[in-house]
Amino acid sequence: MQATARAHTNIALIKYWGKRNESLILPTNNSLSLTLDGFYTETTVTFREDLTSDFFLLDGEPVMGEQYDRVQAFLDLIRREYNIGQIYTEIKSKNTMPTAAGFASSASGFAALAGAATKALNLDIDKTELSRLTRQGSGSACRSIFGGFVEWEKGEAEDGSDSQAVQIAPSNYWDVRVAAVVVDAKMKKVSSREGMKRTVDTSVFYSGWLDSLPQDLADIKAAIRGQDFEKLGSISEANCLKMHATTLGATPPFTYWQDSTMAVMQAVQTMRDSGIPAYFTIDAGPNVKVLYLPEDEEAVMNTLKNLPVVTDVTLSRSGEGISYV
Repeated sequence: MQATARAHTNIALIKYWGKRNESLILPTNNSLSLTLDGFYTETTVTFREDLTSDFFLLDGEPVMGEQYDRVQAFLDLIRREYNIGQIYTEIKSKNTMPTAAGFASSASGFAALAGAATKALNLDIDKTELSRLTRQGSGSACRSIFGGFVEWEKGEAEDGSDSQAVQIAPSNYWDVRVAAVVVDAKMKKVSSREGMKRTVDTSVFYSGWLDSLPQDLADIKAAIRGQDFEKLGSISEANCLKMHATTLGATPPFTYWQDSTMAVMQAVQTMRDSGIPAYFTIDAGPNVKVLYLPEDEEAVMNTLKNLPVVTDVTLSRSGEGISYV
């Protein structure tokens, strides 16, 4: 029993930052993302009778520790949920983005893992059910099941049965582009999970963040419907800044930004001042994603590549949802 799945990462324009249930990974708020074609994870899952434990290779290297534990726990969930017994897996996965550096590698990683595992088992589940399942490996991974603009609905049910992703607009609806700017590809010191929990539990700014989200979400959906790029970009940038502000109000305070992060942010603002509509957003890491339109690609690329702090830039368009190789 074997299958290979490919899932693309997504960049949240309205951020997911906080859980109301840790074990089921139920968020405190709805979030909205754009799936990117430039970054993906491809994973092959083989269920083998001869194995006595799950075996996981990432980019050709055995994975141990916390990363392995998360994957094993997710596979145990699949084994329980679908009553397949204690048959173990060999997982071979490759990433086209830095791992744990704020590029949502866990989103594409768990989406590809969930897709490959359920396909290998010949489970008859649709994308909505796959999204709910994937959410329990990594929250933002549920959005990578779909392409284009995607909303993760937080749901109200205590068992998580209504917390899933839905597609807002397909990948060919609007040609919004994203430049993924690498300033530091090393694994971050504070994981997304740790940082999120600390913020929810201790940040004096967290309630204000939550109060602002329904309006942000309504406004950005209107921007997508009307293909209003300046509205989309300004909401995304402001939402990002509010999310990162909550980490400064945590105990102890922390930030994912570096001097190089700030340099890219300032360069984007300078581009706007010169008449190029470009906007930044940043997930839980130091690296920056820049939103722009096709006609400004050359100017945006030249500006970013000429920054001394930038080590790499990858350009993306709107990407497709999960696929099988």
